[in-house]
Amino acid sequence: MRKLYIVKRKDEFDFIINKCPFKKNNSFIIYYKDNEYQFDRFGISVGKKIGNAVVRNNCKRKIRSIIDNYKKSYNNQQDYIIILRRSALNISFNELEIDFNSIMHNIRKDICNEKK
Repeated sequence: MRKLYIVKRKDEFDFIINKCPFKKNNSFIIYYKDNEYQFDRFGISVGKKIGNAVVRNNCKRKIRSIIDNYKKSYNNQQDYIIILRRSALNISFNELEIDFNSIMHNIRKDICNEKK
């Protein structure tokens, strides 16, 4: 994932988390909002309660891999903040991928309904 497609600034993170709608399931909480770019941007957050730095970085690598594999199907010109939940540690990569795609599908349905 290129740096262009990443939400990095703290004020953007805070605004999206505090003011924007979200969806959640057992593995993720995803906040989303419209952006002014022609592409989606993603911010990934894994809390310290999940584990040490090695575990957190491994989780972020998995999420980035899932995003890269399915990036073309998410193109809604949105900013997403992805927060990993503790229960995601106990499931396999394939199950994590299924959970992520299902929640993104629900978000995409909501966005399409709002635009109508």
